[in-house]
Amino acid sequence: RWLRQHECVEKLNMHAILSASAGQEQLLTELLVTYTKIPVLIEELISVEIWKHKIFPVLCRLEDFKPRSTFPIYVVLHHEASIINLLETVFFYKEICESAEDNILDLIDYCHRKLTLLAARSTNGQTAVLVPPQELQKQAETMEFEISLKALSVLRFITDQVESLPLSALTRMLNTHNLPCLLVELVEHCPWSCREAGKLKKFENGTWHVVPPEDQVKMTKLDGQVWLALLNLLLSPECQRKYHFDGFNKSQLLKLRAFLTDILIDQLPNLVELQRFLSHLAVTEPAPPKKDLVLEQVPIIWDRILKKNAGKWEAITKHQVKHVFSPTEEELKLQARRWAQTYSLDMIEALAPDKPRCGACGTEAAKRCSRCRNEWYCTRACQVQHWQKHKVACNLMA
Repeated sequence: RWLRQHECVEKLNMHAILSASAGQEQLLTELLVTYTKIPVLIEELISVEIWKHKIFPVLCRLEDFKPRSTFPIYVVLHHEASIINLLETVFFYKEICESAEDNILDLIDYCHRKLTLLAARSTNGQTAVLVPPQELQKQAETMEFEISLKALSVLRFITDQVESLPLSALTRMLNTHNLPCLLVELVEHCPWSCREAGKLKKFENGTWHVVPPEDQVKMTKLDGQVWLALLNLLLSPECQRKYHFDGFNKSQLLKLRAFLTDILIDQLPNLVELQRFLSHLAVTEPAPPKKDLVLEQVPIIWDRILKKNAGKWEAITKHQVKHVFSPTEEELKLQARRWAQTYSLDMIEALAPDKPRCGACGTEAAKRCSRCRNEWYCTRACQVQHWQKHKVACNLMA
């Protein structure tokens, strides 16, 4: 049953990527909101994270566990990557963020844990040739790095909605986890960048690549996510009212001034506002945050799962070894066939949305109304011709 659920998540993930590339992700986001699936996905995400922390290490230590194939274990590890990738694709939309409801606190905690791993990450050299389960552990470490980068993007999208987030979410980000200072750490140490044999390498689009000298000052997408999250958290009036600009926090934030070069600001002009804010912060003492007496919500998923299974982790591991991770040859073949069907070209084509059509002439269109982003056109001439018909709907949706 769990494998069927994973297949559904994987298909949703592929559909989200294909829809986003075609600019037609609205239908998927509406369905996820209507059927309240975002809280379900967040709970599933944290469940797999706990499995990786509690079950996977015990699994790797079992001396008598020599599976015919490690593929079923890899599927569980990959499940977390599929969910966070799906959330990264859809969390751009305000309604998705709001539909998370109370589970947004659990997602904020999840992103904080991943960003802490990123900040603490050391860039050691290549390891020796590995054999299972060490090879599987290495794959898990590599996947963990990529998942953490996805979590960074999800967190940035959450900060885009600071004005509509519940009060508890802001308190969690600013005071409980002190995310502004954690983001400063990421700016300072930039874990998606390293030097190897005198050459600068950056991690982009799932792989490390050497950056030519002329591109070394270019801002990557990941750099941009960190700066945008800082902009959202530091320049929002509500965040400024709640954040405690004490001596430590202030000194950490002022480190950003060294990175705000003219070249960087040319690439992201909004950073001028951040530069002004930091200059003002350097010469003033902001008022301490008001300590209002409030009843605050707390995340519950992580603690609930840990309490429910406390002291049972080894027993759960042995049960899973016997009933899940030791399939017969026939069961492995069946799983392989199902996975082949999931990733077949026919399946991908079925998930791909139809190409948009011009609202005026009906031919395939590549341009979208920039105001309402719901109507498509093949040329500017068709858009002008169709404006009188589209005007009313555009005004309603814009």
